[in-house]
Amino acid sequence: MQTSNNKYILGVVMLATLLFSCKKDFLEIQPTDRFPEETVITDTSVFEAYVINRYIGARLQDKEGDGTDPGFGRGFEYSMWSSITDESIYNNDDNTWTIQRGLLAPENLGMAGTIWPRSYRSIREVNFALNTLRTITMSQAHKDRLKAELQFIRAFRYHDLIRNYGGVVLMGDTALSLTDNLQNDAFFKRATLKESIDYTVAQLDAAAAVLPVNNDGNWPLGRATKGAALALKARLLLYAASPLYATGTWADAATAAQAVISMNKYGIYQDGYGKLFLTTDGNNEIIFARLYTKNANHTHLEIANGPNGYGGWGGNLPMQNLVDDYRMMDGTAITDPGTSYNPATPYANRDPRFYATILYNGATYRGATLETFTPGGKDSKDGPDNWNTSKTGYYLKKFMNDAYPLQNPWGNAGFQPWIYFRYAEVLLNYAEAANEAYGPDVVPAGSTFSARAAVNQVRARSGVNMPPVTAVSQTQLRDIIRSERRVELAFEEHRFYDVRRWKIADVTENKPAGGIIINKVGNNFTYTPKVALDGRKFLTQHYWLPIPRAEIQASGNKIKQNDNY
Repeated sequence: MQTSNNKYILGVVMLATLLFSCKKDFLEIQPTDRFPEETVITDTSVFEAYVINRYIGARLQDKEGDGTDPGFGRGFEYSMWSSITDESIYNNDDNTWTIQRGLLAPENLGMAGTIWPRSYRSIREVNFALNTLRTITMSQAHKDRLKAELQFIRAFRYHDLIRNYGGVVLMGDTALSLTDNLQNDAFFKRATLKESIDYTVAQLDAAAAVLPVNNDGNWPLGRATKGAALALKARLLLYAASPLYATGTWADAATAAQAVISMNKYGIYQDGYGKLFLTTDGNNEIIFARLYTKNANHTHLEIANGPNGYGGWGGNLPMQNLVDDYRMMDGTAITDPGTSYNPATPYANRDPRFYATILYNGATYRGATLETFTPGGKDSKDGPDNWNTSKTGYYLKKFMNDAYPLQNPWGNAGFQPWIYFRYAEVLLNYAEAANEAYGPDVVPAGSTFSARAAVNQVRARSGVNMPPVTAVSQTQLRDIIRSERRVELAFEEHRFYDVRRWKIADVTENKPAGGIIINKVGNNFTYTPKVALDGRKFLTQHYWLPIPRAEIQASGNKIKQNDNY
C-alpha cells in the first residue's frame, strides 16, 4: 500500500489506522464496526474476534470480494485465478488480459497486484496479535490455541508470497508502528528462497503441534486445524522440491504429505465429484475451507459465470486447451494412437470430471440443453444478452449449484464452500513426491501405499471411476500425475503454480487461448478451432511476479526487485 511519506512499508497498515472489522461470514460473531486498539488488548472476547477475523484479508482492488472481504487467494471472485492460466479466460477482462498477454510490469500486475500488500498487511496484523497475546488474561491452553492459529495464518500468507515472488522479507514477530525506525535495512532485506521456506515450515510445525485435530461444534471448517497446517506444509515442501525452487527434497515432500494421510481423518468424497464442491455435509475430503452464509454478501457464482441464454454473465470461460486435456473414459488421451476419441462427437465418453467441470454445446443445463452453436443457439452470439456470449464456446460448470437462482440471486445464492485444501490434493502431492523420490511402486518407509496407488485412489472416486493406472515407468507416471492434477484440481488455483514450479510455463502459457466455433448444419455440427483471446504470451521473468513498483518505492528502493523487471 503506497503512501507519500513511506510510512506504510511492505503493504502493511499502521496501528493507528487499522480497522478491526468483524464480518459475520463463516463465524458466529456479532458484527462490530471497528475496535480501538485499547479494546482489542484488554477485552478477551474482542481480542479473539480480532484473531478469528485474520482469516479474512483487506479488499484492495475493485471487485475483490464484491461486498465481503477476500480470504486467501481469489476464492469466489468474478475473475478467478484460473483466468490467468491456460484453464480459462475472463470474458470481460477484469484485469486478467494483461497477464494473459505477457504484459506484466511492476507498474501493472493486473488482478495479481494485491498479493504483496495484502499479505504483508495480514502478517503485520498477526504480529500485532501475537505481541498482544502475551498480555491477555486467559488460560494458557487458550493462548496456545490462538497462537497456533495466528502462526498458521501468517504461514499461509508467507506461502502465498513465496509461490508468487520467491524469497521474501521475513518480519519475524515485528509489528511495525509509527515510532519504529523504518530506515532499518532489515525491514527490506529479502531472505533466500530456502530461508523463506524453512521459516514458514517451522511455523507450520509449531502450529500443527498445538492445533486440534477437529474443531468443536461451534466452529466449522474455516478455522485452522492440525490437518490444515500439515496440508499447507505438504504443499510448500512439494513446491520446494520442484524444479523452479530446487531447495528441498522429494523425500521430505512425500513424508509431509504422508503425515496428513496418516491422520486417518480424511478421505475421497464418494457422493460425486460435482457435489464435492457444493456441500460440507458428510464431506470428509475437505481439510480447510471458507464457508459462506446468507448474511455475507459476496459474488454469486451462478449469474457471474452462467450462459448468456439464461441471463448469465459468462465470466470465467474454459479454454479449448483444457477441454483437450480431458482423457477418454478408457484412460487414453485424445491424441493417443488408437484412442476412442471421435472429432465428430468431441464431448462423448470423456473423463466424467469433464462433465462436472465444463458446460459445452449439448450439455444438460437447468432442465434444458446448452446451445452454443450458430446459427440460432440461445447461448451463442445469436441468443439474448449476446454481449456476455462465451468467447471460447464453453462455460464453467464446476462450483455451480443449479438449485440456486441464476437471475436475481442476490442474497439467495453463492453459499458453496471455497476449498483451500482437500484430501485429493494431498494424495496427488504424495504421488508426485513419492514417484520422484522412489518410483511408481515403492512404498516408502512409514507410508501406507505407493505413488501409483495414491493416483488410483483419486481416479476411483465414485462417479468418476477412471481406469486404474497399471504398471508404468517413473517418467510415464510423472506425466499421468501432471495430467491428473490438470483435471482433478481444475479452477482451484493450482495450475498457475504447477506449470511454473515444473518449469513448463514457457510452453503451456505460450499456446494460444483456444476456443471452438460450432456450426449447425441440419442435425449435424461442425467444429472449427479458433483463438479466443489474441496475443497470449509468457516470458522467462514471468516465472515470478514482479514486486509492485509502489512497494519498492515505499522502501526507499531498498527491496530488491525480481530479475528482468
